[in-house]
Amino acid sequence: MEKDWKLFKKKLGGWQEAYMDRLIEEYKDILNSDASSFDKYCTLRKKIYDDYKSPGVLARDVSRSNMFIILLGLLRDEAITMDDLDGFSDELKEDLQQLLK
Repeated sequence: MEKDWKLFKKKLGGWQEAYMDRLIEEYKDILNSDASSFDKYCTLRKKIYDDYKSPGVLARDVSRSNMFIILLGLLRDEAITMDDLDGFSDELKEDLQQLLK
C-alpha cells in the first residue's frame, strides 16, 4: 500500500492537469458555439461550478486514508482510466473495478 501511495502522490498532479486541459477544450466549445452570449455565460458558469466539485479539478483532503476514494472519483468522472493505474497494486485495481461495476 505504501507503493500505491507514493505512486498516487506522484501522478495526481499530472492527472489533474490533463483533466483540466480537457475541460478547457470543452469550455472553448461552449464559448465558440452559436448560442447567445447569455446562454454561453449561463452554460459555462454551470459547467465550471459542476466541474469544480470533481477530484479531477480539486482533490480535497489528500491522504493515505482518502486515496482510494479520490481514485474512485477520478475514475467515475473519467479524469483517468484503469490504464492510468498501471504500476498500482493488483489488489487496489481489483477493489476499484468492483465498485465501478
